[in-house]
Amino acid sequence: MTTHEDTAALIRQMQECFNSRQFDRAADLHTPGFYSHPLGATGFAAGRDAWRMLTARYPEIRVVAQDILVDGDRAAVRSTVEGITSGAAPELFEIFRIDGGRFAEMWGASTGFRAAASPEDVVG
Repeated sequence: MTTHEDTAALIRQMQECFNSRQFDRAADLHTPGFYSHPLGATGFAAGRDAWRMLTARYPEIRVVAQDILVDGDRAAVRSTVEGITSGAAPELFEIFRIDGGRFAEMWGASTGFRAAASPEDVVG
């Protein structure tokens, strides 16, 4: 069973892959059958493409986990988004299902982005 510390470390490792633009390294953190509900896609390739789109549009974008709550094989994460000029401080809310120490499934939403600038709008 994956511990809270293992899950928190996995989330921070994924965020570091995003923040350092090491997108291919992040693929190893996901199961082959990983499913992104926001993207409606199986596999991490769609997530990697979404990350590339976001960082191309916002070269200074960074995510920083503020809260990580773990319950069994699920983790809820509230992250602040830095590097985007916006009226309010943007935040991401994500829920992950972990399987074998890797991300198996993800749900997500965001708030605080200006119109047409949220991750859902950029990649949707």
